[in-house]
Amino acid sequence: MHGIGIWPFVMLIVMVGQRFAELVISARHRPRIRAMGGVEYGASHFPLIVAVHTLFPILLLFELAHHGVHPGPFWPLWLLVWILAQLLRYSAMRLLGDRWNVRIWVVPGMAPVQSGLYRWIRHPNYVAVVMEFIAVPMLFGAWRTAIAISVLNAPVPALRIRRENEALQRAAVDSSR
Repeated sequence: MHGIGIWPFVMLIVMVGQRFAELVISARHRPRIRAMGGVEYGASHFPLIVAVHTLFPILLLFELAHHGVHPGPFWPLWLLVWILAQLLRYSAMRLLGDRWNVRIWVVPGMAPVQSGLYRWIRHPNYVAVVMEFIAVPMLFGAWRTAIAISVLNAPVPALRIRRENEALQRAAVDSSR
């Protein structure tokens, strides 16, 4: 891997572990959300999210193996951006509690969370993913991966945010009837 060492593998193991943990947490939350009358929205585009998140480590490993990349002088900044992304993600998960999910589940009549960081950032988890998709490759000097995954991911948060906002609006209308 051209002198980068074990650190990219450690980072990828951490990230893949996080994603699997998020899937487990989501599966654990789903029955409670359903029991409260929750409705899933945007299920048809979930495979796109899975594809982008699966492609990310593959692209990164490919670039690390074949393009002789190395961390640049700003690697501490990229590590900080990654840490901030994690803080955003876990703050969002904590604030949403049992309502947090990797899918879009909305409970009609239940008001959206507007406290904590949701006062300033409406979709912090998507911001965290965008930050992470840039920071992790740049941490190791893999700028090609940062560009490619950002381009591939660009429609995902746009689509998700639109669907999530529609779902929240529909749930608010349904609860007012």
